[in-house]
Amino acid sequence: MISVFLREQKRYTQEDLVKEFHCSEEKTVHILKRLKEYGVLKAVKANDIQKDLTDLVDEDIEIADVEVGENEYLYVFTFVGVITIEGRVLKCYPKYLLDTTAPKTELKQVLKVLEKYNSKEQIIRMYNDTSDSSAFNMLAVMLFLLQDYFEYGAYTNTQDIIESNGAGDILWDKTINETFTLLSNNRPYYPELLTMKRVNDDFDFFKRLHESILTRCTEELRDADLLDLFDIMGVDISDEQIEDFGDKEYVLVRIIKELNVQFNTRKQLLLKTLYAYIANSSALDDLDCFSMFGTNSFNMVWEKVCAEVLDNQLQKPIGGLRLPVPLAEQYHDMRYKKLIDLIDKPQWSGTAPNGEPFVKQAEDTLIPDLISIVNVDGHCQFIIFDAKYYNIQLEHNKKLRGQPGIESITKQYLYQLVYQPFVDVHQIGTVKNCFLMPTEMSEIIEKGSVSLAMMKRLGLEDIQVRLLPAKTVFTHYLKNTKLDIQDLNLR
Repeated sequence: MISVFLREQKRYTQEDLVKEFHCSEEKTVHILKRLKEYGVLKAVKANDIQKDLTDLVDEDIEIADVEVGENEYLYVFTFVGVITIEGRVLKCYPKYLLDTTAPKTELKQVLKVLEKYNSKEQIIRMYNDTSDSSAFNMLAVMLFLLQDYFEYGAYTNTQDIIESNGAGDILWDKTINETFTLLSNNRPYYPELLTMKRVNDDFDFFKRLHESILTRCTEELRDADLLDLFDIMGVDISDEQIEDFGDKEYVLVRIIKELNVQFNTRKQLLLKTLYAYIANSSALDDLDCFSMFGTNSFNMVWEKVCAEVLDNQLQKPIGGLRLPVPLAEQYHDMRYKKLIDLIDKPQWSGTAPNGEPFVKQAEDTLIPDLISIVNVDGHCQFIIFDAKYYNIQLEHNKKLRGQPGIESITKQYLYQLVYQPFVDVHQIGTVKNCFLMPTEMSEIIEKGSVSLAMMKRLGLEDIQVRLLPAKTVFTHYLKNTKLDIQDLNLR
């Protein structure tokens, strides 16, 4: 299989992708059409402005179909993760990795982050579902089968073995009815006790089938150069071919019958996955195979990761927050409410037909990404963070680009206004406002700040910008540890 690295949000020409895919223009166009169909590729106008951009907005996206030799459009991957399509493995790495073209180590870590991010769902993404189409996701099923094996082992069925004077449970009815009895002082004695022990059946059909499928998955992932990328050890534990177990219909019927007698949750999930694998059997390098592991919304992942490592307290009851002084009296009745509940919801006023005024409360309101209340050198700080998955260019001799929009800036100021009464009454000395963006660098970068004169006149804090080393942040996330907020050096 042909394996290539592609950067998220980078603008590629059709000619670029012909070279990357190592195939003809006609074949490349076919692949691009399928990628567009599954929502992982967008087309934009080929102009100088687009070439300089690092992000997409909806109005940039062109709906036009892909044609051979087309130079009017640039193609943009809006996906982070791994895609297999028509004998090609597309390894799409995050857009902030600018100084490398083959970031294998970085992508390995990102895939682990994605796995943890999705782990709460407890589902197998067997299908790639989009608004336009769906296809069996063979890659996700393979990964699940291997990960399940390393956690629980091979599928097992037990076999009951009856022994004479064994170490298992005594079968009294069988012993009394089928063995010789001695009588002494009118009491029966049984020199031979029939016992039963339960052992794993190594020749069980489903155990052998499971091991055969695991071995094939290993071979295919190894050929696709994906074992190491997903940090998975392969398993070569069977010499049997899946075809040795009978034709597809026979194997599927056997699995259905086994499902009907198994009530263990893990066994049921495994059997259903084996069924799906057999029913949709195709190799990763098949022309019709399209599989993916990753996300179209890495911005959501970045927000979640930042919230975890910087100790987000938005969902904590205000009565349990570490404040410089006890909870103020006016908040006593709200002590079980969360910090996020202090943000007002819009009130809509109207007039009833009888002339009486009425008020309706909207459900939606402003929601900050994360808020941390920390003690820095003996001083309590109230810090409002906004995790932005942007590539900002804020350099002396270069044009400003890739920055958060005015809506993001004004919202940060509004959050400070909302929480200012709470901050004041609890004698929290300092409020900080900060955008958090990823960088491939190894150190935290103090990038600068943004301000609005009208907000400064209200006494509100400028919004500082910090570039966080993604590798370090992801390490904390995977280890369930926290980043020291003091390292941000907020001024």
